Amino acid sequence: MTLIKPLLSIVLCLHVFTCAQEKKGNNTEYTYKVVVSGIDNPWGFVFLPDQSLLITEKSGELIHFKNNKKTTISGLPDIPQLGQGGLLDIALHPNYKDNGWIYFSYASSKGESSGANTALMRAKIKNNTLINKELLYKATPNYSSGDHFGSRILFDANNYVFFSIGERGQRDINPQDITRDGGKIYRLHDDGSIPKDNPFVNLPKAKKAIYSYGHRNPQGMIINPVTNKIWAHEHGPKGGDEINIISAGKNYGWPLVTYGINYWGTSITDHTEMEGMESPIHQWTPSIAPSGMCYVTSNKYAGWQNNILVGSLKFQFLDRCVIKNNTVIKEERLLENVGRIRSVVQGPDGFIYVGIENVGIVKIIPKN
Repeated sequence: MTLIKPLLSIVLCLHVFTCAQEKKGNNTEYTYKVVVSGIDNPWGFVFLPDQSLLITEKSGELIHFKNNKKTTISGLPDIPQLGQGGLLDIALHPNYKDNGWIYFSYASSKGESSGANTALMRAKIKNNTLINKELLYKATPNYSSGDHFGSRILFDANNYVFFSIGERGQRDINPQDITRDGGKIYRLHDDGSIPKDNPFVNLPKAKKAIYSYGHRNPQGMIINPVTNKIWAHEHGPKGGDEINIISAGKNYGWPLVTYGINYWGTSITDHTEMEGMESPIHQWTPSIAPSGMCYVTSNKYAGWQNNILVGSLKFQFLDRCVIKNNTVIKEERLLENVGRIRSVVQGPDGFIYVGIENVGIVKIIPKN
């Protein structure tokens, strides 16, 4: 039987853990300029080969920005606006120049008369309209709650597509159950078919697309180009936002292990680690509400190479995390108080571009 420790002990433990890293204030050696204005919630964006941009507005609008002009792409599926759900992330196929496929995640009510869950679709663009639309995955069941849709998309070097789906606020039934969607990171072939070596493909009742489980609400995911490992961050409850290194078939613990507590102050569990469950390489308490994630390879910014950048929705800054031996050893705030950071991308020109709610897309520029 699980024993609940006094809340004070939990808080002291969290304090010791989170103070292990050096933290600095806002960096003033860099400025920014607004590249695309008039965007309410730039949930995701990608650069096309001509360096124009495709931008997802959570409200359900796909925007092509080219030559300082915004054009709305028509033909999106029906996208209900349900709390945190809407039009979410976007990614290009690694061979986009040849095949033209774009991939996007969104809230979908397909299959049921009410509620929604996260879906992944691919399509092509012709004459500013989506064509050849293919629904690759739709999580079930639908929920009327607006909580925890996820969702980020990435491709690896083998053209597998990975995407995350939050546990939809159903923490006690979805994240630890591999026969259910939600609280998972999934892996598909680029055409939506199930890889034969997915970790649970041979379990009769399992969701065959699952790659890892025990997640809460992952809204950042990258390939670390040094290790070729997937790194993902996810929202904790009150405290306990995490960065995890994702491996096939692994359990990341939610809600059986967490550094967080309930929003009203009571304990969720007395475990911050447990045998058979993966521990985060970093956690934030208090929560920063992380969204968007970028690995810096560019030499445009002194000292930033091999750092990761993570947006904070709650505290409205871009967190530069200095990594050593898979550990965050220092953090530094950028773009403080400009707005809620939603998405982060290193552009083909080597500069960092950031999607900020009610601002748009901004470019970070060194002052020197």
